[in-house]
Amino acid sequence: MNGFRKMAIVFAFCAFQVAFTSCEEPGLGDLGEVTLSEETVVEGLRQALKVGTDTAVTGLNITDGFYKDEAVKIFLPEEAQVVYGYLSYLPTDLVEQNILAINRAAEDAAKEATPIFVAAITDLTIQDGFDILNGDDTAATSYLKWNTYQELYDAFKPKIDLSLNKDLVLGISAEDIYSRLINTYNTASLNGFLFDKITSNSLSEHTTNRALTGLFRKVAEEETLIREDPAHRVTEILERVFAEQD
Repeated sequence: MNGFRKMAIVFAFCAFQVAFTSCEEPGLGDLGEVTLSEETVVEGLRQALKVGTDTAVTGLNITDGFYKDEAVKIFLPEEAQVVYGYLSYLPTDLVEQNILAINRAAEDAAKEATPIFVAAITDLTIQDGFDILNGDDTAATSYLKWNTYQELYDAFKPKIDLSLNKDLVLGISAEDIYSRLINTYNTASLNGFLFDKITSNSLSEHTTNRALTGLFRKVAEEETLIREDPAHRVTEILERVFAEQD
């Protein structure tokens, strides 16, 4: 075999090796070197938000979802405790009935959050996705709160109004009882002259704000679990996206 033929064979063999190597699927040897596409990251964040919000809403939109969970249970307004303190000496469970009523109202309203969350998740941009991915453990929850709070408030409050205006005892609703007590207390204060006047007599406004606080607390808990615990990454794409952050 002459020198020229030898060189041609060597060149052909080298070319074959290069071609074969280039046909290998990139990244199979080291998944850590695979860079996720922007679309994959955003889809992973959308799935994380959907899983987190679904779990939070489902857990709250059941009997005792708020009432039996000390982390989100809604109590009477703090400024009104002085009024209800007097009632605690009476032979009645009126205070606890009011507390139960406002928590039932919040549980009933919780399902209103689902379509609002879905719309915000659908609108997630690539920039939003990377900001969330590189943010703190509740960056996704902050995104949702920023983009949905007012809409959620507007959806929750009518539902809570309706619940709190249902007859509770003797044909009187929880809202009636609360507003009458506060108005009586304020009248006795001589409009704030003798002691501090209570500025709000709306139980539904208080309940709506506390219901949303509880809702976002639960969403934040779910987000943290997805970020920190692989067992909560229930889809392949969630595992891929958040494994990059581990």
